[in-house]
Amino acid sequence: MAYSFEQHKIVGAIAADDEYWRGLEDGVFKLPRCAACKNWTWPAHFRCGKCGSWDFEWVALEPKGRIFTWTRTQYAFDRVLERKEDVPYVTVIAEIPEANGARVMGILKGDESGLRIGANVRGAIDPPSAKSKWYPAIRWIIER
Repeated sequence: MAYSFEQHKIVGAIAADDEYWRGLEDGVFKLPRCAACKNWTWPAHFRCGKCGSWDFEWVALEPKGRIFTWTRTQYAFDRVLERKEDVPYVTVIAEIPEANGARVMGILKGDESGLRIGANVRGAIDPPSAKSKWYPAIRWIIER
C-alpha cells in the first residue's frame, strides 16, 4: 500500500516514526516499545535510550489517556495556513497510561467544555487531508 504521508514527507523528518503514521493511516494507534527492555519510547527513535537496543516493536493501543497540557492557537502561523479557518483551535498533549505515560499531541475534536488538565480523552483518527499536509491525524475528544 502506498501511504499518503510517504508521498508528502515533511522536510527534516528522521523517519523513526514512520510506523506511527502508517498505523494511523490504517486506522490503528500504535506506539513503539523496546523489544529488549520493554521501555516505551515516544517520540520514536531508532535506538532505545534505556538499554541501547536497536529493536522496537510497534504495539497497537487503545487511544485513551488524560490531558497533560493544552494550548489554544489564536493565529494562523505561516507553516500551518491550512488551519486558518479553524482558528482558534486547541492542541492537546495526552498522556497514555497504557504506554507508561507517553505523551502524544493532537488537535481537540469537539467542544471545549470539560477542557482541563487531567481530563480523560479518547482518540479519533482522521485520514490524510490537505489540512493535515497529507498525514493522518489523531484528534482528542474529551470524555464526559
